[in-house]
Amino acid sequence: MSENETQTADSMPAASPGAEERQWAMFAHLSALIGFLIPFGSILGPLIIWQIKKAEMPFVDDQGKESLNFQITVFIAVLVCLLLTIILIGFLLLPIVGIAALVLTIMAGIKANNGETYRYPFALRLIK
Repeated sequence: MSENETQTADSMPAASPGAEERQWAMFAHLSALIGFLIPFGSILGPLIIWQIKKAEMPFVDDQGKESLNFQITVFIAVLVCLLLTIILIGFLLLPIVGIAALVLTIMAGIKANNGETYRYPFALRLIK
């Protein structure tokens, strides 16, 4: 097996996820959209789903951690943008971060619902 195949095989859960597991993984990603309405909802949504389902569903464990890591990264990026509003560039960066978070979160939810392991293109892997 090549190094690339080994890397892909190591990052995927052992068995193909069932319909319920795929659905909960999708919820783990899409629950972050609550953050557009409720402060800290983007972190609390994935955190709650991950904590409830991680022991019984390996795919949800994997995707819940991925979603949570990404939402923490987005939260940090938003804080940096808010600080940069002092020099006006934050006003330009904040909508870009918001749109990117929205699009990538929806893409992750779709991939998870299809049973595919999704990795965000940029995320701090704080929770392993």
